[in-house]
Order: sequence, then structure tokens, then C-alpha cells
Amino acid sequence: MKNVILLPHKDEYCEEIFRLSSVPAVKDALGLPDGTLEDTIRFSRSVRQEEKSGTRVPRMILNEQNQLVGLTDLMFIDYAKNSCHIGTWIGHEYWGQGYNEASKVAILKIAFEELGLSYVFAGARTVNIRSQKAQEKLPFISLHVEAEFPEEHQALEDKEKQACVLHVFRKTDFENYLEGPDAHA
Repeated sequence: MKNVILLPHKDEYCEEIFRLSSVPAVKDALGLPDGTLEDTIRFSRSVRQEEKSGTRVPRMILNEQNQLVGLTDLMFIDYAKNSCHIGTWIGHEYWGQGYNEASKVAILKIAFEELGLSYVFAGARTVNIRSQKAQEKLPFISLHVEAEFPEEHQALEDKEKQACVLHVFRKTDFENYLEGPDAHA
């Protein structure tokens, strides 16, 4: 598995975040409007504020050469429900290189070990087949849990204003993955 470093957002990376997220394949998958570097700076500062309030853990994904390859995020952290949602995107030029799984392992360690959560929900718009396929490859995810978590599923569809699938990472499944014979910790 790839080695990644997760770092808090910093202004000096905003230009590269903007460049990577402006590529049509990424921008369209994320449903982003055409934006500017200033929009990216505002976004980065906004998620840092949300982290200070305890509702979000935004991280930049850096590869072994300290190059920004994407972003990952724990959001809608709800300690009463012991859960949150995850969002990740990888820059187009880094697709298919293992950064999705590596970044998921790193951010889920934060969710389960540092924050003490039990569930991390991963959704995708039904039209975003690439995202669904990327999630399906992860050996520590439970797929199509819409019936088990109908409120989470409805909240996701309300947020996205379209049909979505809902998957979940469970702390116990993730711990078993890390402790298993093919551990990738």
C-alpha cells in the first residue's frame, strides 16, 4: 500500500488544491462550480474553522514525495450518534495508484482511534460510478447500508439533492482489517 501523510490545510497548498480540483474529471465528480483560487482559499479557511469547532477534520493527502494528491475529510461529526461522514477526492493524475485506500486507512485511524467514533459513513451520488467503484474496492467497508441507516441515507440525499448510495466503515471491521494476516497498518 502507498504511504501517505495527512496534514491540516494550509494556505500555501491552496494553489495546488485549486489546480487539482479544477480538472474536469475531478470537478464534475465533486459537483463543483467553476471557481477561483480565492474560492479555494476561502474553502480551506472555512474547513479549518469547522475543525476548531469540532465538527470536521479536514486533511490534505501528501504522497511520499510530499506532493499534494488530494483531500480527505471527516465531516458532520456527531458524538451523540458516535458517527461522521467521510469525503475524499484524489487528483486525476494520481488516480489508480492506491492513494484512496491509503488515505482512507489514515483518516479512519483518526476517526476510530483519536475521536473514538464507531461509524464513518461514505456516500456517493448514484451517477458517480467511479466513486462507488473506488469504495467497493476497500476490504473494510460495508456496502449498501441504506436500510440499516435510513436517516443517514435521507440526510445524504437531501444534502446532495439527488439519489445516493450509502456505505459505512465500522470500527470493528476496520480494527479486524488492521489486525488481520494481511495487515496494511
